[in-house]
Amino acid sequence: MAKFGKRTRAAREAFAGKQDLTVEEAVALVKANATSKFDETVEIAMNLGVDPRHADQMVRGVVGLPNGTGKTVRVAVFARGPKADEALAAGADIVGAEDLMETILGGKIEFDRCIATPDMMPVVGRLGKVLGPRNLMPNPKVGTVTMDVKAAIEAAKGGEVQFKAEKAGVVHAGVGKASFDEAKLVENIRAFVGAVSRARPTGAKGAYMKKVAISSTMGPGVSIDLGSVTAE
Repeated sequence: MAKFGKRTRAAREAFAGKQDLTVEEAVALVKANATSKFDETVEIAMNLGVDPRHADQMVRGVVGLPNGTGKTVRVAVFARGPKADEALAAGADIVGAEDLMETILGGKIEFDRCIATPDMMPVVGRLGKVLGPRNLMPNPKVGTVTMDVKAAIEAAKGGEVQFKAEKAGVVHAGVGKASFDEAKLVENIRAFVGAVSRARPTGAKGAYMKKVAISSTMGPGVSIDLGSVTAE
């Protein structure tokens, strides 16, 4: 515990007084202080000027990070027959129908992305209260309700990230690992911010992006200058 305390204090001292940095400066600072024994995830949090309780202010979408996430993504697929075979051949970790639904209802959720063929949605629909709050519910808007299960699985495992605004209008996601090169993290962050920017809903009024910050799994956060992170 003492070592953890010293590391935490050192990180906080390194971050003290540093806010609204350029995206390059922020990435360098976060990487330098990601000193845990495991490869920490670099996480982004965006405060948006929306109230997602209103349908016309909901922000959700998907983005393929150019350098991937560095995370092994476990994919579950709801499909039957040839499409179930296609899913297994494409590398799905779990494939099923009613049996998979019962497993999930029993509290066993061992996947990070859920894909379904359209004909399976009456079954999947019963899982809304379980998968919805975890942002795992298949949705045609983000390509997870599809007949092309092979492409959806490959996208999920290749670095595609889904995002959705939470109650307070905050969007967050992992955008890489601390072991990534700084330039690759910067590229991923700009790709993610760009996707959220393009997903601005019709009901958003005034300032849309209020704050962008990044952190590592165990480290403090630092805010990024908006002009820097949206620069091409």
